[in-house]
Amino acid sequence: MNENDSKETVIGVDLGGTRIKTGLVDRSGKVSAFRSFPTESEKGPGYLLEKLKRSCEQAVGEARLLGLLPIGIGIGTAGFVDTDGHIAYATDNLRGWTGTRLRSELEQASDLPVSVLNDVHAAALGEAWKGGPALLGLRDFVCITLGTGIGGCLIEDGRIVRGRDGYAGGFGHQIVQSEGGLACGCGASGCWEMYASVNALKRLMVERAGRTYEGLPIKGSSRTGIAAIEYSAVDPRRLFDSARSGDRQAVAIVDEYAARVATGLVNLIHALNPGDFVIGGAIAAQGRFLLDRIAAETERRIMPVYRGDGIRFHAATLGEYAGVVGAAQSLLQRL
Repeated sequence: MNENDSKETVIGVDLGGTRIKTGLVDRSGKVSAFRSFPTESEKGPGYLLEKLKRSCEQAVGEARLLGLLPIGIGIGTAGFVDTDGHIAYATDNLRGWTGTRLRSELEQASDLPVSVLNDVHAAALGEAWKGGPALLGLRDFVCITLGTGIGGCLIEDGRIVRGRDGYAGGFGHQIVQSEGGLACGCGASGCWEMYASVNALKRLMVERAGRTYEGLPIKGSSRTGIAAIEYSAVDPRRLFDSARSGDRQAVAIVDEYAARVATGLVNLIHALNPGDFVIGGAIAAQGRFLLDRIAAETERRIMPVYRGDGIRFHAATLGEYAGVVGAAQSLLQRL
């Protein structure tokens, strides 16, 4: 490695519906100057695009002040991203983002090469590159993020399987309830994310526990037919705390949620025959308490021939850095 290589850095950006995260990522995967700030997507796509440009410009300036050499920008964004870095489709989490030519806009503004990919693809790539000890040497796996919705990615030999147009991994929109399924924001009904996302868990808590749960006020409001149902006062962490303490109602809700997650995983196992899953998103913080339940329910349902030497479930390890690290790696893989 020459002197310039040691100074090279990539601006990594993780654009989500709620927050934007940025960081300087070197060739070893080390992150510095990490920042997190509100997305403010409600102000419109034009405002968001200009905010991204300013954020990248500030990160480039900070890198140079630190004596580093910016060599490009990697950005993971919510939505479906085609192979040209164009946002082919985004839900209302980034209202109006569909059609944004993100790669060309940022390249023109920064005069640097830019790589754009889906945010879950970026998180999976980050885990494949710099995941913790449990993921060391893991080159082939399916990544699932359980958050507001459900995202997915298939990693083979450390690289993303993108599919023909770059949209592979839309696992949250597999149909798991064909008759009378809940309406999803994608326009279909019965999608897996309507039953196994964090929002779906909040809905399940309200349905099973009523408007109070062990003294926890649950003040829910829903918008009929819209995927992004908001239960602002519902905190699944309280549910898991109660379940860990042995509360039977809480345990029953957690077990039902684990079964709903397993439904989609069984389909993926039968379609893709993976040996490992990496589970990310907010729910990953529950660790083995939840993962072991999901694993047991999945094992119970799959065809025996797919069990092989066992299917392993790992919690994602990089936390809020995952998308930033993976987005940077996507740029480095292009150079």
